[in-house]
Amino acid sequence: MARRLGMIMVDLGYLDEEALMKVLEEQKRTGSELLGKVAVRMGLVKEEQVLRALGEQLGMKVIRLADVTIPAELTEMVNESMATAYKIIPVSQNKKDKSVTVAMAEPQNPSTLDSLRMFLGVEVKGAIAAESDVMAKIEQLYAGHHESIQDVVKQIEQDKGLQKMAGRNENTIDLEAIEEMAEAAPVRKLLNMVLLLAIKDKASDIHFEPFEDEYKMRYRVDGILYELVPPPRHLAPAIASRIKVMSNLDIAERRLPQDGKIQLALGGNTVDIRVSTLPTMFGESVVLRILDRTVVQLDLKKLGMPEDTLARWYEVVEKPNGIILVTGPTSSGKTTTLYATLNFLNRIQDKIITTEEPVEYEIEGLVQIPINAEIGVTFASCLRAILRQDPDKILVGETRDLETAEISIQASLTGHIVFTTLHTNDAPSAITRLRDMGLPTFLITATVEAVLAQRLVRKICQFCRTEFTPAPEVCMELGLSPEQAASKKFFYGKGCDKCNNTGYKGRMGIHELLIMNDPLRDMIIAETSLDEFREACRKYGMRTLREVGLWNIHQGLTTIEEILRETVVDN
Repeated sequence: MARRLGMIMVDLGYLDEEALMKVLEEQKRTGSELLGKVAVRMGLVKEEQVLRALGEQLGMKVIRLADVTIPAELTEMVNESMATAYKIIPVSQNKKDKSVTVAMAEPQNPSTLDSLRMFLGVEVKGAIAAESDVMAKIEQLYAGHHESIQDVVKQIEQDKGLQKMAGRNENTIDLEAIEEMAEAAPVRKLLNMVLLLAIKDKASDIHFEPFEDEYKMRYRVDGILYELVPPPRHLAPAIASRIKVMSNLDIAERRLPQDGKIQLALGGNTVDIRVSTLPTMFGESVVLRILDRTVVQLDLKKLGMPEDTLARWYEVVEKPNGIILVTGPTSSGKTTTLYATLNFLNRIQDKIITTEEPVEYEIEGLVQIPINAEIGVTFASCLRAILRQDPDKILVGETRDLETAEISIQASLTGHIVFTTLHTNDAPSAITRLRDMGLPTFLITATVEAVLAQRLVRKICQFCRTEFTPAPEVCMELGLSPEQAASKKFFYGKGCDKCNNTGYKGRMGIHELLIMNDPLRDMIIAETSLDEFREACRKYGMRTLREVGLWNIHQGLTTIEEILRETVVDN
């Protein structure tokens, strides 16, 4: 086990034990700051001394970057976006085994070297340098060499080795040629840039799509797809194969869909990338799903619920038993809402078990089970086993069939609170959906405590938000009379550098919360029509998605276009 940094500094004579105790107390007070930085800030040691102690602890050399000349081919290999993201400088390359030594400003994170090995395709060794020196060297080395995806695409077009593949039928390219293309430096560089750019721009997905005459690269930010500069069409098999190599998939298999995973460390955080390949008419389509834990807000207060809705949600999720449903289309933030809720309920006295397909975010203190239908681990079979594990609260990733719904109901009747999701357009239709699945109405009324319907809308960029007066026909589309519209405020985003000129930055949820009561239960048993039931829900305090959307428009949080796109007009 590695010795602690504080003790190494005491052994080297940089600190005495009394000073170390002061540093440790200050570190405890500030929270996440590193011990060495605290000691330097307190004026007890110099930065060079901390670096020497770190070198001793990690078995790495300490490098003064001012004394090092960096070869041009290394700055080609490690581009600016990689150097900045990982706070590294490539200092040398071994001629024999091609291994690269990098000076690291944050050497304490061992997974950084693993990520760099995967990006560069060679062995990477670490050395230590002062953070200020690394950042200054990045400025100096890459000044005027800011490379864009467009530049890399140009390099690829001029690469003679890759040009040989142009015009060849994909099905005739042998495995050896594909492996060679996948390992080509320009292909690696392009993929590395796209990945780092997508993570920096907080993209949720990256799409690589082959068509007859072109190859598209797109990524999704705040729910909208944006196109990147397309690489040459003949690169399709090389890019697909490179991604397969990174995610340990079979590069020889091009006829069947495959699923894999890439794990990257970036700035001390782990970014999980889920890989899905799909054979199409013109080659393999690849989609990367980026699960960056720093982007997701697992805090109920940050999801966009108005105060009154949030207060009612807090109240209902604390119930000892029953079923709570979260509904909405795919990618409407249902899982995030449920994770945030379980995070809020995650206490030492409660056992919480989740079963999901797949487990998207790991939360300390929750027992999380991934579904694997291929070997018979379905929601229903998992749920049966979960009930024998003495849980208090259960999350079922999705209720797809009668069997899962029935076991969830049994669980809630035997004193558990069950959270689950459904695909319905609004909260009242969740009841109809359960009835359509085949559940008896008396069981629905006995167990369902609340239904939360939601959508995700883009937020107006707060840096370029501008007030305006909408056209009368737009107000009519929103269901507002000219008089009502005149008394309200409307905003849009002009577009600026902060939001890539889109006018939007980030997303928020809009929520429709239906809490069951006795009159509503009587209506379900009487099998009242959906329209009447919806009207009654509004009478008992449910605000529709459109109403909540309008409230958010007037608060200057989102735009008319977003609400019209995501909600339907109320009857």
